[in-house]
Amino acid sequence: MCGIAGFFNPYTNYTNESIRWKNVLDNMNRAQIRRGPDGLGTFLSSNCGLAHVRLAIIDLKTGQQPLIKREANRTCAIVFNGEIYNMPELKAELILEGASFDTTSDTEVIIEGYMRHGKDYIKKLNGIFAIALWDSSCGKLSLFRDRLGVKPLFYTQVGDTVVFASEIKGLFEHPDVEPVIDREGLCEIFALGPAKSYGKGVFRGINEVLPGQCLIWGKGTFRSEFYWQLESKPHTDSYEVTVAKTKWLVEDSVKKQMLSDIPISTFLSGGVDSSLVTAICAKELDWHDIKLNTFSFDFKDNAKHFKANAFQPSEDRPYVEKMVNHCGTNHMFLECTNKDQFDCLFKAVDARDLPCMADVESSMLYFCSLVKEHNKVTLTGECADEIFGGYPWFHSDVAFNTHAFPWSQSMVPRQVLLDDALIGELNMEEYALAAYEKTINETPVLAEDSPTEKRRREIAYLNLRWFMTTLLDRMDRTSMYNGLEARVPLADHRILEYIFNVPWSMKCPDGTVKGLLRHAAKDFLPHDVLYRKKSPYPKTYDPAYEKLMSDQLKEVIADCTSPIRTLLDSKKVHTFIDSPSDYGKPWYGQLMAGPQMLAYMLQVNYWLKKYKIRIV
Repeated sequence: MCGIAGFFNPYTNYTNESIRWKNVLDNMNRAQIRRGPDGLGTFLSSNCGLAHVRLAIIDLKTGQQPLIKREANRTCAIVFNGEIYNMPELKAELILEGASFDTTSDTEVIIEGYMRHGKDYIKKLNGIFAIALWDSSCGKLSLFRDRLGVKPLFYTQVGDTVVFASEIKGLFEHPDVEPVIDREGLCEIFALGPAKSYGKGVFRGINEVLPGQCLIWGKGTFRSEFYWQLESKPHTDSYEVTVAKTKWLVEDSVKKQMLSDIPISTFLSGGVDSSLVTAICAKELDWHDIKLNTFSFDFKDNAKHFKANAFQPSEDRPYVEKMVNHCGTNHMFLECTNKDQFDCLFKAVDARDLPCMADVESSMLYFCSLVKEHNKVTLTGECADEIFGGYPWFHSDVAFNTHAFPWSQSMVPRQVLLDDALIGELNMEEYALAAYEKTINETPVLAEDSPTEKRRREIAYLNLRWFMTTLLDRMDRTSMYNGLEARVPLADHRILEYIFNVPWSMKCPDGTVKGLLRHAAKDFLPHDVLYRKKSPYPKTYDPAYEKLMSDQLKEVIADCTSPIRTLLDSKKVHTFIDSPSDYGKPWYGQLMAGPQMLAYMLQVNYWLKKYKIRIV
């Protein structure tokens, strides 16, 4: 894993001011150094500059980037963030074609494949990636992003200059890019946040390469195309065959994503998803007499304050202990205090470059910092709920029949602290509805789908494009901020392609939530873990944390230099703080209720100040 950045202008000769532009590349690297603390490099040609910071996982000795290949009058240069899990097979094919390799890295496989087969070679990659590739033979810069958008890639265009980076902060190191927010950006923050519209970077003029997209710039030319898009297809397999294929796909994906030149680990919550990934990894490593490191997360003294509810019906620890005994892993129980969580609240903004999932994100960032002390690579159970239908709103008649995002159905909670004039100006309801309807209209459906099955597809597609993306962003930024590579084997595109087209009666047989995945996992897990009711990522229930958030927001509102003061209504803030909390009615997803909204507003204030954002 790494961080990439650079710029391209077909009408500028950067080598005429090489010192200046190499300094810009160096600054872009420094801005993203936490993504790759193991090395850095730059490449500068007449029309293009590339920058790279490296987290060494594969080919520890010779995997430095940018990687440049030359043949005859052609020079190609690449920077790459990610992992190609089918790299061994692809490399073997290229060797049969006559290719020779100077490294054992997947980066060289990508550029060698491109030089032999062109941009369509990207379709052969199974992995997570953001790629920038400069080709002198056609004078073009190409950007590619993996199919599910696991790895980030932002860009902006100023005149004829294209600037790109793994993280938004990298873009701001270019002299022509500045942090500006307009009314659309404010709607992204307050009407949709901590989610954001796919393809948008919230800041004015900043965009994100879409999952499965390829962007190509040349002299006087620009092309955008998708090398992959999710499709609806008839499902003809029997239930028994569907279970068998699902089992094979999941097991194959986990095994492929164990590819590493250094030891791997897993996150283990005791839920079916992380337990399945852990069981497969532990079994595979056992063949080599290697004991798997596993990590679970909770909050100090949470057992004292835990309140079971529809979203979090049980605590994790008993199930974690059962899985540790079942798999024989080397396990560490990690805890986060209120202070740890608060201290990381603003580091999480630094990592995301945006306000994010408040303590859900800050605690994950803290936990990743602890895991990094033991391992640099970990596998997680993320994305199973979006793909297999695990969230409550997949099963809710209200969500099924409501024309809105199922995890954020009402704008009322989002406006409870905002200034009335701002509410009137932003038209938040219209903005959110337009974003929702755009996704609904893009949902791939079959002509023969019944209205019920069509709606099932719509809810699934909403989750893939919005909720899953938000959690993938959280996982990438919190892990990479700490120099930790987090992999998501259940987000293999082959699994998504297959499961998206499985009818609901098979995904949820006899009303069993994620029944298909559970049936596919039955050979790996103890029965009570296999059929544990979903309990999502833990959050603190300590009332002292809510008081800490309340006191901090009061201080912010009292400070006349706080940029958020012009956006919030101080009377509304005090009224809300003085009202009793309701942990059972989140305003975003399952984990963000009253205390998290307070924390989110603190993040917004920090973000506006830290990035010196100009609001227009």
